[in-house]
Amino acid sequence: MRNRFDRQLSELNNNLTEMGALCENAIYLAVRAFIEGELEFAKKSVEVDSEIDEKEKEIEQQCLRLLLQQQPVARDLRIISSALKMITDIERIGDQASDIAELAQYTVGTYSMISPHIKKMAEESVKMVKDSIDSFVKRDQKLAESVIAYDDIVDSLFYTVKCDIIELLKSENTNGEAIIDVLMIAKYLERIADHATNIAEWVLFSITGKHKEE
Repeated sequence: MRNRFDRQLSELNNNLTEMGALCENAIYLAVRAFIEGELEFAKKSVEVDSEIDEKEKEIEQQCLRLLLQQQPVARDLRIISSALKMITDIERIGDQASDIAELAQYTVGTYSMISPHIKKMAEESVKMVKDSIDSFVKRDQKLAESVIAYDDIVDSLFYTVKCDIIELLKSENTNGEAIIDVLMIAKYLERIADHATNIAEWVLFSITGKHKEE
């Protein structure tokens, strides 16, 4: 019975890893659409978001089967309940990547006006998403803690982008509406990092039995 349960937990880990990889791709495509002005990438990002939604449903059903069929003990129950919480944040990451993709169509040509900090924000946010899910799969408490600490770096980058945009808005030749959309893109990246932090906090709960809010 335990061997079967362990196999099912392994399948759960694999599905979470696949869902995380879809999120990484959705973010990559959305940001590429913004940077390069190629709206085909935006369309692909939105399509990937639909795959993420389907993967969330699959994992949710998998977790419920584990709860109903296996009657897990305390530690295993924390793992499954944490996974259920995590997929909500992962799904929202996909939504925010899709939001970036949709805004990209209104910001064509603006990337060259902005400092490279948005690209850096995207890279760091993707790293946080990947590391947060890896920390769950590997049961790595230190990696989860590093994700939580890393959120400060993305917050600092967002502040820098915001200051750059404020300076741009002072120029009479600036398309203010498009620049505000760029600020929204940066905000979505900052929120993606926040969701990665939430995932890492649930990883810590699954390992230690304690959540930050307690």
